[in-house]
Amino acid sequence: MKRSLIRRLTGDERGVSAIEFALIAPVMIAFYMGMTEFCQGFMAQKRMGHVSSMVADLVSQNDTVTPATVDDIFDIGGLIMAPFPTATLRQRVSSVTLSSGVARVDWSRSRGEGETARATGSAIDIPADLITEGQSLIVSEVTYDYDSAADYLMPGLTRFEQSQYLRPRKSEMTRCPTCPVT
Repeated sequence: MKRSLIRRLTGDERGVSAIEFALIAPVMIAFYMGMTEFCQGFMAQKRMGHVSSMVADLVSQNDTVTPATVDDIFDIGGLIMAPFPTATLRQRVSSVTLSSGVARVDWSRSRGEGETARATGSAIDIPADLITEGQSLIVSEVTYDYDSAADYLMPGLTRFEQSQYLRPRKSEMTRCPTCPVT
């Protein structure tokens, strides 16, 4: 009797697919959640890169800008980040000129928690051979702290940073005569 019961149980294949599913499902769900979180972080990084590019592009299209114009451009940057929160979006745009082999800040404007404008006249590192002596450049720097919605997958913040360098389009230099001197 015992032997026939064991034979019947070992030969019974009902429920095998349920057990296989129970073993595979947690792995597949974790993979799906990880890919979803990776895609969200990647989207935030790409949008932040677009903000940096857009700020430099819009500023470089002007002969002269005002603090209000730059602030409006920063507002557009916040709109580009949607649907991501903008509380940790920090933006800075500066005009620099190469003088005596050193890139120095002509004017700078910033927005975001903890972000400060560069001091007028201060030296700034730019990629080599980007401009020659006496030429001007618009530098847009953006950082964004991405906080994962699924903190158990990506605990803490991930900081994304992007810089863009564009030459002024309509003149030798984009000026901001009313930007505060720091």
